[in-house]
Amino acid sequence: MLPEVNKILYCTDLSKNASYAFKYAVYLARQTGAEIHILKVVEELSSDERLTLQSYILNQSSRKEFLHQRLKHAQKQLQERLNHFWEVIAPEEQAMRSKIIGYEVVEGYPTQTILKRSKELDCDLIVMGAHEKGWFHTLLGSVAKNVLRESRIPTLIVPRPEKVTATEPTTQKH
Repeated sequence: MLPEVNKILYCTDLSKNASYAFKYAVYLARQTGAEIHILKVVEELSSDERLTLQSYILNQSSRKEFLHQRLKHAQKQLQERLNHFWEVIAPEEQAMRSKIIGYEVVEGYPTQTILKRSKELDCDLIVMGAHEKGWFHTLLGSVAKNVLRESRIPTLIVPRPEKVTATEPTTQKH
């Protein structure tokens, strides 16, 4: 017998395909009675990026404010995506909103952060969307592939749909 799915970790990069993958997370929550925790990881700045930031923004409090604003911007985008999703979903599906037990935007390295949070939250399933970034990115690997390879719990990678629907928000990924 397969283990029960009681908690789903839905990971988003705020792309259109991530919104599409969210539909799968909601569907699976409805089918299993699971709760959903939403995670957006803002990738940490590299050492070169931090050095550049220090070179152009000399005031330490201004640098901290810049880094804080990156997270706030991602939180705002996530909230806009969620609001849009609930606006366009069928009225009979609105009850699924109560299955969202939390959402967070954290800074870190995506693969490691996703795996760490899935353990800390005691999740039974990870759901995330796949990317289309071309041949070079495929050669190097992606967050989805790395999570799939390293996860010790089932992981659903939702491929992009053949055609993006008009119900997707127009906010661009940053």
